Amino acid sequence: MYTALAVLCLVGLSVANPLKVGSRDLDSLWSEFKETHQKTYADTEESLRRLVWEQNVHIINKHNREADMGHHTYWLGLNEFADLTNQEFKKMMGVSPMMQRTTDQSTFLPPSHVTYPSEVDWRKEGYVTPVKNQGQCGSCWAFSATGSLEGQHFKKTGKLVSLSEQNLVDCSKHFGNQGCNGGLMDNAYRYIRDNGGIDTEESYPYKARDGKCSFKKEDVGATDTGYVDIASKDEDALQKAVATVGPIAVAIDAGHISFQLYKHGVYVERKCSETNLDHGVLAVGYGTEDGKDYWLVKNSWGTSWGTEGYIKMARNNKNMCGIATSASYPTV
Repeated sequence: MYTALAVLCLVGLSVANPLKVGSRDLDSLWSEFKETHQKTYADTEESLRRLVWEQNVHIINKHNREADMGHHTYWLGLNEFADLTNQEFKKMMGVSPMMQRTTDQSTFLPPSHVTYPSEVDWRKEGYVTPVKNQGQCGSCWAFSATGSLEGQHFKKTGKLVSLSEQNLVDCSKHFGNQGCNGGLMDNAYRYIRDNGGIDTEESYPYKARDGKCSFKKEDVGATDTGYVDIASKDEDALQKAVATVGPIAVAIDAGHISFQLYKHGVYVERKCSETNLDHGVLAVGYGTEDGKDYWLVKNSWGTSWGTEGYIKMARNNKNMCGIATSASYPTV
């Protein structure tokens, strides 16, 4: 038995460049923010949203000044949630308590007599589909699951096929998932195994809402035979899995203002939890930047969030945000 989670996900974000107000008038910047993110408010609400937004502008500017001075290893930027407090944001995202489960699945055993590379980026090898966007639906677990299976299917067949998250959202509830209200990557793999496959993205497009199951056997894009769990909280094992297997489904604690507003750099959040995990993402590589080890992580909030939809999360830094706590990949 080991700890797993029901991943109730953060919804999609879009982030501008790291904010530098300088001499700009806050009124014009506020107007630009509302126009960019299509924000409209009731008269009684706008003053409150403006106040929260100004507080977040202050947080971004303060953090980025400190980052420019070398006190942080990453930078922040405005996004569509900059008019929400972090408490409001976490409530909207629906953080769920951890749950326990038993498993008879195999555990990853790192291959012996292998020299592991110092840097890995599976995007360069054709394993990774373009960044997707989950929108206003807590389906991150589905994107994490399809991302890892897309990589393993490519590894076996040489064909990169975008797989249907909507198929998982609509059809895997009997396996413990809850559609837009959260789920587990391992449960998704169990569904795909027992269902005889998952449809392609093209045949079963994403709608960002719960719907009636419309799986069609003739539209299957990939199958799996089960899944492998990686030893919990073991970053060395995760690194060896990423290096030798391919993109790995991972879960993280993403419920912090710093993650909410992340733009670029190696992310370090001392308030992160190893166990209170709320967001499923995909580890597609690792490396070192300016002497800081990082995990290269694909998110599902579109290309305007972070660095073209990716974040570099601190590696070998006390299992930052629980990235190695609940990692797995499908077998094909």
